[in-house]
Amino acid sequence: MAWAMLVVAGLLEIGWAIGLKLSGGFSKLWPSVATISVMAGSIFLLGLALKTLPVGTAYAVWTGIGALGTAAVGMAFLGEPVTAGRIAGIALIAGGIAVLKSAG
Repeated sequence: MAWAMLVVAGLLEIGWAIGLKLSGGFSKLWPSVATISVMAGSIFLLGLALKTLPVGTAYAVWTGIGALGTAAVGMAFLGEPVTAGRIAGIALIAGGIAVLKSAG
């Protein structure tokens, strides 16, 4: 159950990272409210997952999911450049997440 909470927390991290962009530096009310709400949910679930998972592993997986997902969403929906280097970086992050999860 802790791993499931951690994955959802990571997915929510993607949401708040994209929300930061869409909120215009917290200058737009509803995108800002949504961003802060998703941030709170992400941190809450990370905290619950940390009750049983090692902090180093959980934090690295959480940030990895957020970085990987945010980069992918940026390229897919926000017009950010799709380059071989960016794809390689995403693949390396995914590999690191897999190694950390299998290690514990």
